[in-house]
Formats: sequence, C-alpha cells, structure tokens
Amino acid sequence: MSKNLPSKKLAYNSPVILTYAVICLIVLIVGYLTGDFTTRLLFVCYGHPNFLDPLTYPRLLLHIFGHSGWQHFTNNMIMMLLVGPIVEERYGSWNLAIMILATGLGTGILNSLLFSTGIIGASGIVFMLIILSAFTNMRKGEIPITLILVTVVYLGQEIYAGLTVNDNISHFGHLIGGLFGLGFGTYFFKKKFENKA
Repeated sequence: MSKNLPSKKLAYNSPVILTYAVICLIVLIVGYLTGDFTTRLLFVCYGHPNFLDPLTYPRLLLHIFGHSGWQHFTNNMIMMLLVGPIVEERYGSWNLAIMILATGLGTGILNSLLFSTGIIGASGIVFMLIILSAFTNMRKGEIPITLILVTVVYLGQEIYAGLTVNDNISHFGHLIGGLFGLGFGTYFFKKKFENKA
C-alpha cells in the first residue's frame, strides 16, 4: 500500500540574492561571448576615471555584477548563496536590495576617487553579508563574540592584505563592504529596539 507523498515545488526563497546571482551569471556569460568586451566596457569601475565619459557613472554601480572569470564568480556566489538568504530573511528583501545598491555605489565612488586601479565583482557585497549575518542573533545589551570575531578576522585580514600583499584583489572593496555591513547592522539593531520601546 503506497502513500501519496505531497508534491514539492521549487521556491524562489531569496528573491534579491537569487536575482542578483542570475544577473551576475548572465553578465559573466555575455562577457565570455564578447571576449570580455562588455565586462570591460560596463562592469569595471576604473580608478581615477574620466568623468567626462558618460559610462563612468553607471560603472560606479554596475561593477558589482561583473566578475573577472568563472573562479571569481563561483567564489563569490558560494558565499553569497550560503549567507545571503539568512540575511534577506532577517532584514527583508527591500532593505537588502537598498543595502546592496548603497554598498556597491559607495565602494565604486570611493575607489574612483582614491585609487588608480579598477574594481569588479561582488566581493564587497559578500563581505557586507558576512558582517550582517553576525548581527542576526544579537540581543539588546549583548555583543555576540561571533560578531567581534567575524569583524576582527575578516576586516583585519583585509587591512593586513591591503597593506602587505601585492595581488589583483581589491582588498579595499572587501574592507568597504565589511564596513557598510557593520554600519547597516548597527543601524537596524538600534532601530529594532527603538521600535519596541
């Protein structure tokens, strides 16, 4: 005697994170098909850019959708798909979308003004999500040890690497993403308890 098992359907459980990942994948594929022409044209935020170039301004944000290759993309997406849904559930899709856009734009503007090197990829967003995830179980009057450890390890590592390692990784982008995460997490934590008062 067989029992009818309930049918299961796929759930688009984290719309902002999943949509972001799909956009990044499409940008990567189109980049491969065009020999990276579209990636270089639209999805790299160049340091000290020509502000008379009209493409300079969309690049300040669009860089978060581009990746330098498959390995770069998969490294970012694995972390994003692990941490992102928890953050999206905790803060809400609308708030997360605003935080992603603000972090991307802020990173792009600062990189353009301060550095001569370009920036590309979702790494800053991933670092923001990692820091935000450490706030998820925070209670009033407590500072979780996990928040301290995540902040010290990730941000400390990026400061150290940025000062001592000469590679093609934008440690500045990671650091700014983490700082945005720390700022957003603190803001929403305070707001949560102000609303309860």
